[in-house]
Amino acid sequence: MLTAGAGRSDITPPVGIAHAGWGAATHQRAEGVDMPFYATALYVTDGELEIAIVDLDVGILTNQDDSEIRAEIARISGVKSENIRLSATHTHSGPVNRQSWLDEGMELIGPYWDSLPSKVAEAVSSAKWAAKPAHVGVGKGSCSININRRPSLSDGTLFTGRNWDGFVDREVGVVAINNKQGNPIATILNYACHPTILGPANKLLSPDYPGTARKVVEQHVGGVCLFLQGAAGNCGPTHGFIGEVAVAERLGTRLGLEAAKVRLEIDPIPRTERLVEVVPSGADLGMYEDDAAGEPDDNLRIVNTNVELPVGQFPSIDDAQADFDQAVAFLSTTRMSGSEAEIKEAVKDAKRSSFVLGNATRTADGPMSMPIQAMRIGPAALVAIPVEPFAEIGVAVKNSSPADQTLFGGYSNGYMGYMPMADNFEEGGYEVVTTPMAAGAAEETISACSDAVQALWR
Repeated sequence: MLTAGAGRSDITPPVGIAHAGWGAATHQRAEGVDMPFYATALYVTDGELEIAIVDLDVGILTNQDDSEIRAEIARISGVKSENIRLSATHTHSGPVNRQSWLDEGMELIGPYWDSLPSKVAEAVSSAKWAAKPAHVGVGKGSCSININRRPSLSDGTLFTGRNWDGFVDREVGVVAINNKQGNPIATILNYACHPTILGPANKLLSPDYPGTARKVVEQHVGGVCLFLQGAAGNCGPTHGFIGEVAVAERLGTRLGLEAAKVRLEIDPIPRTERLVEVVPSGADLGMYEDDAAGEPDDNLRIVNTNVELPVGQFPSIDDAQADFDQAVAFLSTTRMSGSEAEIKEAVKDAKRSSFVLGNATRTADGPMSMPIQAMRIGPAALVAIPVEPFAEIGVAVKNSSPADQTLFGGYSNGYMGYMPMADNFEEGGYEVVTTPMAAGAAEETISACSDAVQALWR
């Protein structure tokens, strides 16, 4: 039998921290808190294998921070580093990473990221301490708060907005973890949508819609809820880039209610209906019991593998660093005397030069080796990769999976940039311009992920 437990730590950043990093934002510091930020952990073991899954309210986890956090989890909890999944919700209303074009609030960035390993390890340790015999069930629903975010102007130029005809994955994947009495321990919610409802005008720290979705599930179901961001590389919210918290709450509530509905219908134990008796009444009443008709799926497995990805051509690290430093210096000067429009243009240039620097660093040694992590928890398969994958990737992997329910997610176990499909490279657009990868990377990933999931069922 599986045993499972859940834990949570507050990782809310301090007000005044360097904020978000939108290219169109003119503010630098967070001025308040909309909702708390959490590290939410699920621990599962079959008595031999131990795994931990952590949902983190951060934008991205750099490879450095990912490594430091999982090392501390392993040290404190005993869960092996390779059996840990660290998944970022990808909120765009949180702190920036350690390297940024921002000036103000950066003094708080290093201490904030340095504080996370111990806090996240605490959440995992709490989950392990709370572990009880458990059963796992799965279900799926649908929610239309997301949309393909790659429309084009009349001249064919792509921008980030609403493409009602574009590919999108609206599946709401749900995994239910209950104790032996049928009470909820945890719910895993998987959905593909950029948390970009709150845009450049927002000055509040916020987990965006995932925070509300988790809260709604917990209110209606009980236990804790983990949000695992899906293949959201080309999927955004139907109402995005605004400063209204109420909109994020509304869309998050819609998603949370759908997930809660699915969750409440899940019973991990197969059952069969049995008529006990017919009770005489005004209308004779059939009295039934639902008897267990089999054992729940208690399989627990993990596969860690790698795939080699083709990369694009970028400047040397030294040249990219020089361009970035120049852009940041120009931005600092512009902030002192420039107009709001000039500041926005300078921020955009600094942000884009940071992408080039990141990609130059990632591709300095040639093709990138990308980790793929596939977990089997009962009837569920959970696939994690450290990129912003396009929705087509997630759907392809899910369609090839033998699992009753497959949760596919990016933004996990580090970060390596966007992953568009091969034909997207001919279209261009933001994701193509900023990716370190070359055409064919997505297709190689689909094959490798599908193989990893298949291996869980052999």
